[in-house]
Formats: sequence, C-alpha cells, structure tokens
Amino acid sequence: MSTQRTPYVGGNWKMNTNCSDSRALIDAIGGVLDSEKGNLGVEVAVFPPFPYLRCVGGRIDAMDAPVVLGAQDCWQAGNGAFTGEVSTEMLVDCGVSAVLTGHSERRHVIGESDALVNAKTLRGLEAGLTVVLCIGELIEQREAEETDAVNERQIRAGLAGVGEDQLSKVVLAYEPVWAIGTGKTATPEDAQNAHGAIRGLIGEMYSPQAAAEIRIIYGGSMKPSNAGELMAMADIDGGLIGGASLKADDFYGIIEAAKGSLV
Repeated sequence: MSTQRTPYVGGNWKMNTNCSDSRALIDAIGGVLDSEKGNLGVEVAVFPPFPYLRCVGGRIDAMDAPVVLGAQDCWQAGNGAFTGEVSTEMLVDCGVSAVLTGHSERRHVIGESDALVNAKTLRGLEAGLTVVLCIGELIEQREAEETDAVNERQIRAGLAGVGEDQLSKVVLAYEPVWAIGTGKTATPEDAQNAHGAIRGLIGEMYSPQAAAEIRIIYGGSMKPSNAGELMAMADIDGGLIGGASLKADDFYGIIEAAKGSLV
C-alpha cells in the first residue's frame, strides 16, 4: 500500500458477543495495543452490535485505547417514527465515530438497495461520522467477469451527492461476497486488480488527488496468515475483518501486518 495513506483495520463483530463478551474482547484488544499508544500508525476501529456500543465505548474510554468505536448500520433519517431503527444522533450520543453502510449482508440478506445505501452514507457524513462504504460482487457476477462493473455501479450510486471535500471521511471496503465467511479469499493479485480499478474510478469521478488519498480496504476472509500478502499490494489499505476480529490475537496479527505494509 502507499505510505501516504494510513492503514485502516476495522473489526466487524456482526451479530456476536454479549455485554460480558464484548467487554472482555475490547479489553483484550486494548491490552495488546496498549504498549503502542501514540505510534501505532494504523487506524483501528471496532463495530460491535448496537446493544453493546455503550459497553464497548465505556471500556475504550477507560483504557484510553487507540481504538475507534463504530456502528454496523444507521438509519437514513433523524429521530422519529422509525420503529426498530437507530439514528445517527443516537450513535453519536453513544460515542460512535464511524459507521458501516452497504455491507454485503445488508444488501443481499436484508435487501437494501443502492439508493438506501446512498441515503445512509449521506446521513452518516452529515453527522460527522467516518463512513465505511462496502461494495462487492456475488460469485455468479465474478464468474461472469462483472466484478468491475458491479463495483462501479455500487460506488457511483453509493457516493451520489458526496463531494470531494467529504471523501476524507469515506473508506471504501471491497468485499467479494463469495469470500465472506467461506474461508475463500481472493488472491492478492485478484484483490489488487479490483482495488486498482476502484481507485481509477475515484480518479474519474473526482480527481487524481482524491484517488491517491482515499483508503480502499479488503473485506473477504482476511486473517493473520494472508493479511501481509494482501496489504503488500499497492492499492490495499487495510481490512474489514469479520471472524478474525472476534479473537484479540488474530485481530492484532492483522494490525501488525498493516503496520508492516508501511515499511
């Protein structure tokens, strides 16, 4: 990756942990990061389930760990009659400073449209949150050689109405859907090809400078054993981590690989 971009490693805990587990996990993550305060060189975020944002945020505050608290989703409108949803105002009140939008499970299991992902992205940015916008193709789209076309459609839709001055608060996460939770991973070369095309698209949509500065992270079964190879690629700036983020040592191993990519 480019040394001009700070690596971003996010741990998406998905629908896992309880309050006790979440506290223990963030304590363990904070413990392994504690000795590196001030010189970590990697932006680290965790995305717990909604009910445990306060549990985890309180522990982060207490230990002064170099970890950002994130949320897995948000609603696209302010507080109001939206039963079961969570507003960005509520997230900010819980100490959240980052949010995921467009995660593949939201798109393909819950059924969120490109338009809804865009509305949530705009809402997150309006609230001052860093937005991790997820994009990526299904296995049938990959086999039909539609990876770049799918990514372009989702990026153009997801970033509609987002100005270049807002891109510093956007992280793009390329998630090949066929590699999430399956144990399969794109080869470093395949991932780099997708990331390179995404960076080129940002250059077309905005400017060469915007393309050079935006962080594009990989989200397809990254683990300590493959993180170094993936993040050695020129356009892979970190990872959005699922299962491996639920084990502090594995998560730290990926953070270490991100640090190594800067050398």
